[in-house]
Amino acid sequence: MIPLARPPRLAPGARVAVVAPSGPVVEERLAAGLDLLRAWELDPVVGPHVLDRHPDYPYLAGTDADRAADFQAAWCDPDVTAVLCARGGYGAQRMVDLLDWDALRAAGPKVLVGFSDITALHEAFAVRLGLVTLHGPMVSSVDFLKNARAQEHLRATLFEPESVTAIRALGGTVLVPGRARGVTFGGCLSLLATELGTPHARAGSRGGLLMIEDVGEEAYRVDRVLTQMLRSGRLDGVAGIALGSWKECGPYELLRRVLTDRLGGLGVPVVEEFGFGHGEGALTIPFGVGAELDAEAGTLTLDEPALA
Repeated sequence: MIPLARPPRLAPGARVAVVAPSGPVVEERLAAGLDLLRAWELDPVVGPHVLDRHPDYPYLAGTDADRAADFQAAWCDPDVTAVLCARGGYGAQRMVDLLDWDALRAAGPKVLVGFSDITALHEAFAVRLGLVTLHGPMVSSVDFLKNARAQEHLRATLFEPESVTAIRALGGTVLVPGRARGVTFGGCLSLLATELGTPHARAGSRGGLLMIEDVGEEAYRVDRVLTQMLRSGRLDGVAGIALGSWKECGPYELLRRVLTDRLGGLGVPVVEEFGFGHGEGALTIPFGVGAELDAEAGTLTLDEPALA
């Protein structure tokens, strides 16, 4: 892995687009999130299908074609400097191959923010566009709306990225000690596993710092997914691993044993409770940036700011 191209940082007055590539959005939460963006002196515009519900599949925010069209139009709008996802859920994988990647590339580098199901887009942007993306809170998520730490870390990353090049874990317990250098990537563990065998999927992780988390997956399912990734060679060559939140994944002591068992044999530094993902007050983590992970110190130090 090599560092990817960095989009420009945001400035007051910047126009940002809000889209829903995955699950349906609660209108009241969206309105509150838009108000917060305006308080940051941003100019948010909302995709026409953001509040849609799929007529047959209520877990989707509108049809695949409409969700893809909203995303495409937002990214290709020359006045838009960032595309912010309204929420996760499920559905990004259904629309990702409907996007015109040549047109997205021609539109130039912009900021993409999201996590959870948006992992599918993080991977696609890395592989198909070679572009840094931000794994961070989404516009209608409770963490973005209610947690000052999550808000401030995202705001600083967007506007003053040089102020957050040293990211300190919120917990930071060592599973495997050591330091490692590499390029950040990752996201929701189950989404990374479902990317295996798909077009443009990465074959391995050589030179990468893997940042993973998940929600609602019991220990045996986390075990199964990690075992699949190990058997497929997806983790071959990984340089270091940081573990985020594991909300609603069962008793943490059991999960911790699974994580140690499945990842400890890789012989690379592993640090847990880093503080990104579905947990409260989640940190914003840039993907595609060169960095050093220090498991014992519980720090991720970026070689350069996430945004140019």
